[in-house]
Amino acid sequence: MITLLQGANYIGGKWINDTGEVFEDRNPSDTNELLGTFPRSREQQANLAVAAARAAFPAWRSLSRINRAEFLDTFVQLVKSDKDELARIISRECGKCIAEARADVVEGIHTAQYWFGRARTPSGEVLASEIPEKDSYVYRKPKGVVIAITPWNFPFAIPLWLICPSLVEGNTVVLKPAEETPLIAQCLIEYFEKAGLPAGVLNLVQGYGEEAGWPLVTHPDVDTVLFTGSAQVGAMIKEACAKDYRKFCVCEMGGKNAMIVCDDADFDLAVNAAIMSAFRTTGQRCVSVERLIVQRGIFDRFVAGFVEKARQLRIGDPLDENTFMGPLVSASGGEKFEYYNELAVKEGARVLLDGGRMTEGNYGRGHFFRPFVYTLEHDSRSRVLREEVFGPHVAVMPFNTLEDAVRIYNDSEYAFALSVCSRDYRKIRAVRNLCDFGVGYVNLPTIGAEVHLPFGGLKKSGTGMPSAAGLIDAVTHRVSWTVNHDTEIRLAQGLSGGISE
Repeated sequence: MITLLQGANYIGGKWINDTGEVFEDRNPSDTNELLGTFPRSREQQANLAVAAARAAFPAWRSLSRINRAEFLDTFVQLVKSDKDELARIISRECGKCIAEARADVVEGIHTAQYWFGRARTPSGEVLASEIPEKDSYVYRKPKGVVIAITPWNFPFAIPLWLICPSLVEGNTVVLKPAEETPLIAQCLIEYFEKAGLPAGVLNLVQGYGEEAGWPLVTHPDVDTVLFTGSAQVGAMIKEACAKDYRKFCVCEMGGKNAMIVCDDADFDLAVNAAIMSAFRTTGQRCVSVERLIVQRGIFDRFVAGFVEKARQLRIGDPLDENTFMGPLVSASGGEKFEYYNELAVKEGARVLLDGGRMTEGNYGRGHFFRPFVYTLEHDSRSRVLREEVFGPHVAVMPFNTLEDAVRIYNDSEYAFALSVCSRDYRKIRAVRNLCDFGVGYVNLPTIGAEVHLPFGGLKKSGTGMPSAAGLIDAVTHRVSWTVNHDTEIRLAQGLSGGISE
């Protein structure tokens, strides 16, 4: 594996750095550490990448589905030997704790393995026709050129969620990774290059969203846009794609997720699940919980237990195996976190943990913050209870009846992840049926997605199918194919096949 301090774009099977401008990639745990510089791409590089993908499409789609998937198997064999090294790169580049970084790599491996295996399973259907002499089929065809715009918080797994189904189904791809994690994206492409993937089938364009991503989204020769990121950017992408009659998009756009804790819950399990939901990846997951909705009968006890656990969390170097919470990914992420912490106070929160910036010793070289935890009665007018913070920022809110909990939970523009902690199957079933969510958990934290399950949200959280399993409907279109085996024309619905003269 080659990990260059001076990165490059990968277009048409060649590594190219012709932008004249670069951006820096720094370690959020220690901003003095420069990991590399990468090309600051613009419209010219976006156009070249789309042209390369379009040129490679006819030959790639002509391969069998199984032949295309063989490249994923080779990719996996190469990655497996370097899992630990890749995890360390992820930790250094985005601040994820090393255990979570390893899981990121393993999830990417599982995604590629899933699609390698799925290549030998049915990709269409054989359906009965009204006419006995006819056979009817549903057949999947690739869309064409796919743009994958991916986030920094799962910089290995999420690109593979989007790339693997796209490639297996016969599309060609341009990847535009987050500017916070260009190095691991380049590593990923290097493995595909070593696996022998034909030139132009998978391309890499580094840079900022407005400069490199937007020209890709709006390019007239792009067929599908796959995006994971903020609701604001996702809304712009959906609007742009809606204006192009032939362009499809899938957007996964975060959430204001919640855990409902009933008074009959296993107390210790519920507290641990809440801690993991709120503070894994330093609260920087699209499924991270920022609202804990707790029944009044156990509210004070739960708050005390949760705060005590949160206070004891080990914050520090993500490469240390004992660290639970690393830094926020960037200075702007820290500023946003502090803004919402101050907003909570203005809106009447009772602060239990102050979420302060950590500046002592080595902490001062990175973007380290303590958790911010507060209690607040639910109020539909509250911004801090409705807007995504994307950090270790948690509101604990009381409820009386299960109907109250459902109402509070659903009072959100987002609908991504939900957890309910209870021993009563009737309560659990009611939450499942009445709450709006895309990913649900029972007596579990809101993390731990598996690649063969749906993963996506509703409402402002997205279009509901960015997972490895569900993405096939975004990167293919289904066509019907009816074959007549008779010497005469016979039509459905009783329509005559004769021609009057």
